[in-house]
Amino acid sequence: MTDLVQRTWHWHFEQSVNVVWPVLADTARFNEAAGFPPHQIREDPQPDGSVRYFGSARLGSYQLEWEEIPVNWSKHLWFTHERRFSKGPFSEVTAHVAFEPKAGGGCTCHYTLGVRPANWLGYFVLWTGFFAKTEKKFRSMADAARAYVTEQSNLQFDFMPPVLPDGARRRCLQLHDAMQSSPYHHDLLPLLINWMLERPETDLWTLRPKHLARLWQVDELDTIEAFLLAAKGGLLNLSWELLCPNCRVGKQTSASMDEIPQGAHCSSCNIDYGRNFNRNVELMFQPSKSIRPLQSGIFCLFGPMTTPHVTVQLRVSPGSTRTETVDLPPGTYRLRTLEPGNDQFLDHQGGPLLPVIFTSDHQLQLSAPAGTALDQLTIHNHSNRNRILVVETRAWVSDVLTASEAIALQCFRDLFDEHILRPGDHVEIDNITLLFTDIKASTLLYERSGDAAAFALVREHFAVLAACVRRHHGTIVKTLGDAIMAAFHLSSDAVECAITIQRDFAEFNRTRANADETVLVKLGLHGGPCITVTLNGILDYYGKVANQTARIQTLCEGGDIVLSQTLAEEPAVAAVLRQWPLERGTSQLKGISGETAWVRITSSAFAKATA
Repeated sequence: MTDLVQRTWHWHFEQSVNVVWPVLADTARFNEAAGFPPHQIREDPQPDGSVRYFGSARLGSYQLEWEEIPVNWSKHLWFTHERRFSKGPFSEVTAHVAFEPKAGGGCTCHYTLGVRPANWLGYFVLWTGFFAKTEKKFRSMADAARAYVTEQSNLQFDFMPPVLPDGARRRCLQLHDAMQSSPYHHDLLPLLINWMLERPETDLWTLRPKHLARLWQVDELDTIEAFLLAAKGGLLNLSWELLCPNCRVGKQTSASMDEIPQGAHCSSCNIDYGRNFNRNVELMFQPSKSIRPLQSGIFCLFGPMTTPHVTVQLRVSPGSTRTETVDLPPGTYRLRTLEPGNDQFLDHQGGPLLPVIFTSDHQLQLSAPAGTALDQLTIHNHSNRNRILVVETRAWVSDVLTASEAIALQCFRDLFDEHILRPGDHVEIDNITLLFTDIKASTLLYERSGDAAAFALVREHFAVLAACVRRHHGTIVKTLGDAIMAAFHLSSDAVECAITIQRDFAEFNRTRANADETVLVKLGLHGGPCITVTLNGILDYYGKVANQTARIQTLCEGGDIVLSQTLAEEPAVAAVLRQWPLERGTSQLKGISGETAWVRITSSAFAKATA
């Protein structure tokens, strides 16, 4: 076998490793900027349950084929990327990138590129300026990265501007003008249009509104609503991704909700899995093909910033032990393998890390501390095959717009009422918070005021409710006479909405001081698991939680809020309720077994707060 020929380059930055790492560890973006072509990946499941990955691409006149070795890394410290070629001028290409903090601030990145020639063509390429050309290109990319981290540029790397379809910008302007009067516009569509037309492809494969809201420093709900409007208006394509619960990568794409399958197979992890609207069904976006068609293929299958929630990914040979320095701040981590297998959760409090053991029957276990250093992770592989340990946080959740959250947004239901489940289909929802309202003594209202006047007042009351529910990230699921059923993804949003409703109706009644009637609203809340189904053409929620919430609302006296004690004890809700005096009790609810404990914010408490 020929020797591996290596070169190392050193790039200095005034910023810390934490700032530089997300830029240089973004291997997909780095490869795109370096001029490497997008490639196709074939996943080959092995008899032992693992998967091998084979890539192919064309680079100029070279047809390349290789095995993609999963990247190894320890966040903020180093990563190694290796490809073993079966076709092309080289038999192996390896990149090892290490980050060294400097005293007094800043860091140095050491980039080592190794190449092993496969034939005479490989030697020819290597000895006719390969490393000199690569160094020049990489140096310019390091300069671009330096400009980005010092905020002199809004692009991590320079890239070739995209070739847009004829009339793409004109279509964008036409679509924008058609949507500009929508309440869901929020003056964000120009920002989105520029992003689609001017950014590298790596930024566009998966458009996540929560991520972009943080990047653009704008309101998250406004951004989600603008994305939904853009999808309705034709700027974006909307899809439902059934994510693998192991690797968090979408393996099944559906254009509409009624096409989402009950489950899927992840060839990368070699597992079958089901769907769960809370955990692994994501609403995702891409540019419309008429505006910015994307190339097929990918620039990097694995990489630290492809899965930024993964802090450590380490390959351990059979029968061996590996110890690596890691940067794991205190917190809860999930430990799993890239291959099929069990997982473990680690509540890391900042002391020595527990050693990880792969047993002879391929189980992942955590062992007792063995006096290792605080920043050392030791892995013992007692099995007879390679194992790749993955240590991850739940940070990925912060970017994901789950199906459960999407269908609990008023904007989604207003714009995409055609996205419903198949008849007879249902989906379990792990947790949803429901709110039921009613007008106190509404029957007497109609008798005193007459049908026309009472109906006009009820319509005004619906407008107040709708505005408040939308403002608090919820949706009105349905109206029931002069009542509503609303749903919220976050329990704290639901309770804050209920409080705001009572405040808004206090103001509503004050502004109608000369009117004959006032409106007293009763509000009941509860949360928990239920199912969502399509009924009467809408997505509805059914189950014990829905029934119990409706019954809790009957405990209201008018102008107050009653919520279940279990909901009130949730930490996020308890924080909202802390400022309020609470009345507590238990009641036997119709059709609900056992006593239900509840808490109440009384009408007198609201009167004092608004006095």
